[in-house]
Amino acid sequence: ESQFLNLEEFLDQYPDGGGRFELRDGVIVEMQATGTHERVAGFLALELGLEIRRLGLPFFMPRQGIVKGFESDRSGYIPDVMVVDGDRLHHEPLWKLRSTLTQGASIPLAIEVVSQHWQDDYLLKLGQYERLGIPEYWIVDYLGLGGRRYIGNPKQPTLSIYELSEGEYGLRTFTGDRSIESRLFPELKLTAQDIFHQGL
Repeated sequence: ESQFLNLEEFLDQYPDGGGRFELRDGVIVEMQATGTHERVAGFLALELGLEIRRLGLPFFMPRQGIVKGFESDRSGYIPDVMVVDGDRLHHEPLWKLRSTLTQGASIPLAIEVVSQHWQDDYLLKLGQYERLGIPEYWIVDYLGLGGRRYIGNPKQPTLSIYELSEGEYGLRTFTGDRSIESRLFPELKLTAQDIFHQGL
């Protein structure tokens, strides 16, 4: 029989070093990433880290920070890459002891790299991150797995950048050699193909 947990109970049981786990509606879900998935996420973290250092921004990228679900004590998500504003951590009551963030404003950027279950990134997390108020959310669909309503027809590898404006996400998509346009990192010199190439 399934045991439904709240976030505090989940964090008490969280297996340290035993993999990546999320809590969704009280149920623990193991995140099983492929080597290619990890390479794409690692490439993005490296590129963004270099830009953060170059610009002297007060940002950092936690290894396994958790995002608390919107108005829920039964959900917690781990983005594949998450940029955190270190200047806002004094507003985060769960950060020091639980490495958990509760406010979207503390997370200038969250990135999900699409794997088998593309609905998680395009439906579940898109809705959660928008309601939390995370200013920028990237979905890196390097295999073109997402639904046609999201990445077009025919399907192709697509980077979707959602940017928050008046409480709602607006969308821009990038494919091929088109340069990425990010509100958070306007000088980032990177094309969609630069990212997708990591998944070959």
